[in-house]
Amino acid sequence: MEDPVKHTMQRQLRRFATERPFQILAASAAALVIATTTGALLTDADDAPASQRTATTVAEMRSDTAVSSDASPLASAAPSTAAPATSAAAPAAKASSNPDLTRKPERPKPPATKVLDYDYEAQNTYYNCGPAATRNALSATGIDRTQEELGAEMGTTEMGTNSAEDTTRVLNAEVKGSPYQTRMFAGAPSPAQMDQLQADVVKAITEGRGVVANVVGDATDTDGGWHSYGGGHYIAVVGYKDNGRTVRIADSANPADPSYWVTTIDLANWIASRGYSA
Repeated sequence: MEDPVKHTMQRQLRRFATERPFQILAASAAALVIATTTGALLTDADDAPASQRTATTVAEMRSDTAVSSDASPLASAAPSTAAPATSAAAPAAKASSNPDLTRKPERPKPPATKVLDYDYEAQNTYYNCGPAATRNALSATGIDRTQEELGAEMGTTEMGTNSAEDTTRVLNAEVKGSPYQTRMFAGAPSPAQMDQLQADVVKAITEGRGVVANVVGDATDTDGGWHSYGGGHYIAVVGYKDNGRTVRIADSANPADPSYWVTTIDLANWIASRGYSA
């Protein structure tokens, strides 16, 4: 009896030795699955199945990736200090659009009437009207020159002074900044030239400068006085009124009638075919 028992026990031991490792491995795998499933269920706050929760998480990750891929690489890399820089620039932009800062300063409006304080002197020879008119105009700026000095600079002779170009040249040589320019009339002045004469007179007088005009022919002043210079003559304009529509003339030809008013239109027609320095 011992031998059969012995043989039976030996067979059972061999069977256990060959089958037991596979049972142990199977049990370990089952335990790993149970542990993984249990952990997933415990971390699911909504008690949803683990497969559903995993799908939701993957969808959210895909959504975040899509948003990130649309963003500019420069924007994503921008430092957190970008916002303060933008807010600091905002006041500067607002200040530049302020009309009080961008508006150019306005020039003061010229007075409606102004007459210069000048020193009148009659011409000392019949041909020195050019130097005398220039001397009278310069006296309003405080410049004192003799008719002889100015005549020499202008090239004045017994035939007179050639043109307004000469008076402009000498006036600019004496007055700081050379503000004078010559305007010539080829014939009868146009309305635009009359307007320009008015504007030039107002500007020069407002700045304290007299105007010198080369006239020819006849003109009647506002008091009815008649002034005739068939061979040509130079006069100084030393004031205006009515916003320049009427001008004050300093005339060196006759010390008994040293000054009078004429309309600017009449002065323009008096200058016809000649010119003036303003």
